[in-house]
Amino acid sequence: MSLKIRLARAGSKKRPYYHIVIADVRSPRDGRFIETVGAWNPMLPKDGDRVKIDEDRVKHWLGHGAQPTDRVARFLDAAGLTKREARNNPSKGEPGKKAQERAAAIKQAQEAAAAALAAAQETSAE
Repeated sequence: MSLKIRLARAGSKKRPYYHIVIADVRSPRDGRFIETVGAWNPMLPKDGDRVKIDEDRVKHWLGHGAQPTDRVARFLDAAGLTKREARNNPSKGEPGKKAQERAAAIKQAQEAAAAALAAAQETSAE
């Protein structure tokens, strides 16, 4: 049985509140879970008591092979329970294929215009 430490949504519409739970990977997000090990209230300020974690139980479940989701891994890293590797996607900031083609066409047009201008200046100088 593969376990996840993940968020289960609670709270009303537009007022989110999440429980940090241990659940089987096959169960739905807000469905059956094994144990609640914490809570996250995103409506509170970041410097306040936004995340509450039962550290002993989280250590217990991590020892039994539970894998945290990315968001929960951030919380556990902030609490000093696990180490989260920083993600790096350098290609994400690059423009798409069509935008690159447009940029190349604009650059080519600018070079052609600069060459024509240089040729016109040479003929007028003679």
